[in-house]
Amino acid sequence: MAEVVKMPRLSDTMTDGVVAKWHKKIGDKVNEGDLLADIETDKATMEFESFQEGFLLHIGVKENGTAKVDSILAILGDENEDISSILSENDKEKSEKNTSSNDTAINKNDINQESGFDSIEEFLANEKNDTEASQNDDTIERIKISPLAKKIALEKNINISNIMGSGDNGRIVKRDVFNLDSSNEVRVEQTNLTPTNNLSDKFTEIPISQMRRTIATRLSQSKFTSPHFYLNIEVEMDNLIKLRKEINEKNEVKISFNDIIVKATSMAIQKHPHINSSWHDSHIKLHSNINIGVAVSVDNGLIVPVIKNSNFKSFTEISTITNDFVKKAKENKLQPSDWEGNTFTISNLGMFGIDDFTAIINPPDACILAVGAIKERPISKDGVIVSGNVMRLTLSSDHRIVDGVLGSKFLRTLKDMLEQPMMMFC
Repeated sequence: MAEVVKMPRLSDTMTDGVVAKWHKKIGDKVNEGDLLADIETDKATMEFESFQEGFLLHIGVKENGTAKVDSILAILGDENEDISSILSENDKEKSEKNTSSNDTAINKNDINQESGFDSIEEFLANEKNDTEASQNDDTIERIKISPLAKKIALEKNINISNIMGSGDNGRIVKRDVFNLDSSNEVRVEQTNLTPTNNLSDKFTEIPISQMRRTIATRLSQSKFTSPHFYLNIEVEMDNLIKLRKEINEKNEVKISFNDIIVKATSMAIQKHPHINSSWHDSHIKLHSNINIGVAVSVDNGLIVPVIKNSNFKSFTEISTITNDFVKKAKENKLQPSDWEGNTFTISNLGMFGIDDFTAIINPPDACILAVGAIKERPISKDGVIVSGNVMRLTLSSDHRIVDGVLGSKFLRTLKDMLEQPMMMFC
């Protein structure tokens, strides 16, 4: 009997999945545990194994295609089994959902806010006219613009070829015309809004990956819902540089400065536990476990694998775990358990020569620590100017949870541990 294989939810934040590659083709025999497809989630590309067995009768999502979680990914069954009834039922459900969406998609408030028309009928009539005009204009490249935006541009004599549209597929809407900086407006004497070919912009469209789309959504929500504030501090690194050199001379597993910063941060959080919190509207959750997320760059964006209970781990353990995460991230082999459960995040751009920067908080954390490069420069010691190595740290905090005093005390403790690293062994 035919069984439907649905698009799996491979992470807690996943809503859509992209089939990066099919490992089976229609007609192939599939056994339980066989690799069926590679699925790109909002976090990574993961191998998806079949939990059923049978012949692959239908592929619901083509390679590089996107589908919602729980939609039909594939259908398995007996060889040459008739699955027309399953596909028909699925098409019917899709049609009903689309009809329901269309019934609620347009309301009078939406029409008035964007279009300026008094009724849905008037809006749709103008949309129809605009569509027909576009269909009749086969030989001239057109600019995508809403009827109201076009009307305003004509009245104000604005050259719309200089406007970057913020609507769907780059369409120019009313707000784009209104927001056009008057110093950059280009007035035109003619009312022809169609650009000539020599004014056309040349560009390459790059598909947005699921990971990049999720990064954009989550960080936008973080930036605009969490009131960020920033604290900076300088750390003298000479003692730590000396200690790291001595450890690496005697240790088979080489530790990085970032490994030491992870350990020091974990121990500083122990002394200031409210740093290890998250906001939940009705309450603040104070986490007992200290789980440090370490930002790792991959081809499609950024992923943050998590070092669980980092305060209980040694430098060597942290180094081994981090190196393993980096390797798995580059090979798209991270699992959901690798990136879930962060309570604090560290983003280090020091290896790229960045002196200092501010980072956007990684939800649900209350803070993220931005680590800059270690730079040699003149410093004052006991009233004498000498050469020293300095690193800048920037703490981004959610002001709903962490105020300036708490953030400052945490950074002070972290600075002391890094400048006097023997404190981490006490």
